[in-house]
Amino acid sequence: MVMADAPKSVRVRAPGKINVFLKVGAVMDDGYHDLATAYQAVSLYEDVRATLSDDFTVSFSGSIDCTGLAVDDSNLAIRAARLVAKKAGYRGGVHLDIEKNVPIAGGMGGGSADAAAALVACDALWGTELGREELLGLAAKLGADVPFALTGGTAIGTGRGDQLSPALAKGSFQWVLVLADFGSSTPDVYHELDLHRDRHVQDIFPIHTQPSVDTNVLQALRSGDSHMLAEALSNDLQAPALHLNPSLTQVLEVGEANGALAGIVSGSGPTMAFLAADLDSALELQIALSAARYRVVRVTGPVHGARIIAD
Repeated sequence: MVMADAPKSVRVRAPGKINVFLKVGAVMDDGYHDLATAYQAVSLYEDVRATLSDDFTVSFSGSIDCTGLAVDDSNLAIRAARLVAKKAGYRGGVHLDIEKNVPIAGGMGGGSADAAAALVACDALWGTELGREELLGLAAKLGADVPFALTGGTAIGTGRGDQLSPALAKGSFQWVLVLADFGSSTPDVYHELDLHRDRHVQDIFPIHTQPSVDTNVLQALRSGDSHMLAEALSNDLQAPALHLNPSLTQVLEVGEANGALAGIVSGSGPTMAFLAADLDSALELQIALSAARYRVVRVTGPVHGARIIAD
């Protein structure tokens, strides 16, 4: 039952993410990989408005073409809402209107942000008061990136990426993103990574089953030093992502030729994230990449995780 003073609608904002470091372990018997990653939540957001309903439905708006996105129970945000209802014993439904700005299948966790926002929104809308730890438990059932979209900030993820520990981060980092006009299949990129490692098994160090985050990354985040972080950026999925989408190599070259301290594939791609030294450098880089006819967004990080916002 909805509490008498519960709101008629709730709006929640959740961030996309960049993996500033991503080390992928050896493939395990179940076909999955453990990983070690440093997440940073950035100021490219998904907004989810939850409204009371008799059923569970979802609609989309925003700057992203949402054609083909699932609107049935396979949608991650709907799954999140149903988990809250089941956990709390709530018998009604919800309509979720999602304003999408994070690229779909772009390596920035847009779907995970939707799910995290839906968890928070439904909990507030229905007055179920599950609490942070219970919501985090539900988030972990939905996918590796969902718990981080809930917490935001900067964090270290291990296991499948869902075992989080906070990481100290000083100040703000300036990023310029190039958004692709196509998506990327995360399983395909991981498969290509396995093939890449098989092809070059004689040339690369043995792959550990349980990887860890480089201490240089942690030091750079703690110090708020963009130059130090640029030196430490690393993503094991970058080589396979570039192999599958060779056009991204040119994007990387253009960004680094126009003042970026470093560029990196975000997650499994195809979004490219360029780290700038400061705001002025980020603005100049944004202009240069826009002039090269790329779709560009300038963001900062770290930012808060999923949170209720006023209309």
